Amino acid sequence: MSSKYKVNFQPSGSRGEVDAGKTLLDAAQRLGVDLESVCGGKGTCGKCKVRVEEGYFEKDAMESRMSHLSPLTDVERKFIKPEDGPRMRLACAAEVRGDVKLFVPEKSRAGKQIVRKAAKDITIALDPAVKKYCIRLDAPTLHDLSKGDLERILGALKMEYNLENLAIDYLVLQKLQDILRAGNWEVTVSVWKGKEIIKVEPDFVDVSYGLAVDVGTTTVAAYLCDLNTGKVLNTESMMNPQVPYGEDVMSRITYAMTHDDGLAIMQKAIIEGLNDLIEKITADIRSNGTPGGTSIVDMTVVFNTAMHHIFLGFNPVYIGRSPFIPAVQDCVDLKARDLGLQINEASYIHVLPIEAGFVGADNVGVLIAEEPYNSEDNVLIIDIGTNGELLLGNKHAVCSTSCATGPAFEGAQIKFGMRAAPGAIEKVRIDPETKEPQYKVIGKADWHTHIKDVNAKGICGSAIIDVIAEMFKAGVIDKSGKFVKDLDIPRIRKDADGKPEYVLAWADETSIGSDITVTQGDVRALQLAKGALYAGAKLMMQKMGIEKLDRVVLAGAFGSHINTEASMTLGMFPDCAIEKVYAVGNAAGDGAIMALLNLGKRREAGEKARWVRFLEIAVEPEFEKEFMKAMHIPHMKDPFPNLKSLLEKDHLPVTIKG
Repeated sequence: MSSKYKVNFQPSGSRGEVDAGKTLLDAAQRLGVDLESVCGGKGTCGKCKVRVEEGYFEKDAMESRMSHLSPLTDVERKFIKPEDGPRMRLACAAEVRGDVKLFVPEKSRAGKQIVRKAAKDITIALDPAVKKYCIRLDAPTLHDLSKGDLERILGALKMEYNLENLAIDYLVLQKLQDILRAGNWEVTVSVWKGKEIIKVEPDFVDVSYGLAVDVGTTTVAAYLCDLNTGKVLNTESMMNPQVPYGEDVMSRITYAMTHDDGLAIMQKAIIEGLNDLIEKITADIRSNGTPGGTSIVDMTVVFNTAMHHIFLGFNPVYIGRSPFIPAVQDCVDLKARDLGLQINEASYIHVLPIEAGFVGADNVGVLIAEEPYNSEDNVLIIDIGTNGELLLGNKHAVCSTSCATGPAFEGAQIKFGMRAAPGAIEKVRIDPETKEPQYKVIGKADWHTHIKDVNAKGICGSAIIDVIAEMFKAGVIDKSGKFVKDLDIPRIRKDADGKPEYVLAWADETSIGSDITVTQGDVRALQLAKGALYAGAKLMMQKMGIEKLDRVVLAGAFGSHINTEASMTLGMFPDCAIEKVYAVGNAAGDGAIMALLNLGKRREAGEKARWVRFLEIAVEPEFEKEFMKAMHIPHMKDPFPNLKSLLEKDHLPVTIKG
């Protein structure tokens, strides 16, 4: 039997016992500690720094020593700098070998993300999968013994509503007789797809609720809908509770592969998280006397393929290996109770189909919401996130692909990157003459030249795009992404390794006690991410014979907050008229809502998911070449006439090929 040791995390106060040999990251995840885990414990990000508190702590009845952890590793030596101090360790590398007390520095805390995935108004013909029917039966007598209660209900539904050959859920059948008598022979019957009785309620009940859910790698959004009117009654969102096990898709897959109970842990996390979300989203209807989650009679879900597999309890390892084959590609309908979801227990969860290995049901949601297959013009739709997904086409043909952009757009792989949480810089502009920045911080309405009064903590994804685009426009970096030499300004300096960096905020203006900088490595990380998006779009255009984009649609919660001019300046996508580049919000969530409200949209999702041509860019021989050219800002060779005219109006010191 392995030894157990006490582990205590401060300032959260989380504590518990863990097995010897477990890493501090394992301990943090088990104890619910707010600790960054960008790479999922692979030792490639350096974000999970913790400081060992040495001494005897009487209150905790424990003695904490550096020697109670495994020796420092080469990976740790790479990330831990002299200024971090001698007691700093990486949680993913340090193994527990004795009692230990730790302090999690401000910049290592994940923080509560600001999740913004509001639904837009949707106009669609109402034809939900679940419909309610009110019936009144005569009380049985000794003179009418030829039919049981179920047969009498089935007869009434056939006579009044022409519903035939209905099945009934076993749990509903168990309670049927009590419900009939409680309603004095007047009941409301909920029927799924004209096939199965999934709920019987006493009396006449006209309210009917459904839930649409978008499970993203980082965020989860839920929309409570009135199935009678199609109105979105409430929206709730949260961070995906799987984030502690890895911030990107491959990190989650790795966690499932390297931990015996990894899949079960992550599935339990998302199911429990969704149940919490259901509790919150039904608070208003409960206050009116309506039951909460049990009043939800239908549910649709979209997600990328990895989240799809984890949610359903499928081993995700095979979609992480070539040829990236999913367990199931078509839509799935399964009972809520089989997953432990706390809605009406006999109701079905409808999981939209997936397109391919890394193009999931979320992309199908975007597809049926934006309907490029009905478009006359050439439209590029980009769902920007940890796993970028692209759709390109028109009414004649649509192509899709996915790009491993990595989490740079989410603030990871960036030295001072963070999620969109309070204290994160979210917008930046730089004066091209003085090179001085201005910025906006989440939670504050105004632009700040100095942010001493708002205590900046780091830079979130939208600001990373802003600041690097602004650095390019101001002449701080060149087209290759390198810092321009011999700029004699205080904000440009050399870091400890002799590499250039731009100081966005001085230490006395932050809450972390150090300067917030944008490094050469940060610029490279964003170039890699944006280069993958551009190369994917370019290859799709070549395959489809499309020379010019008529529209660019930025989808997803993150896409809604990107400065469109900054994104085109960087070259995240090919040139387009700036007025034709726009955000549509959470289109994947919109697609889930449409599938909830209209059965035809579910059929459309299945048909179009098979009709769309999937391009696996990872095996395309031209991808590497296009990717290298797309690393330049905005591009090594491709012309950007729209961007050129835009920047010329501002008389900026940069040259763009027109």
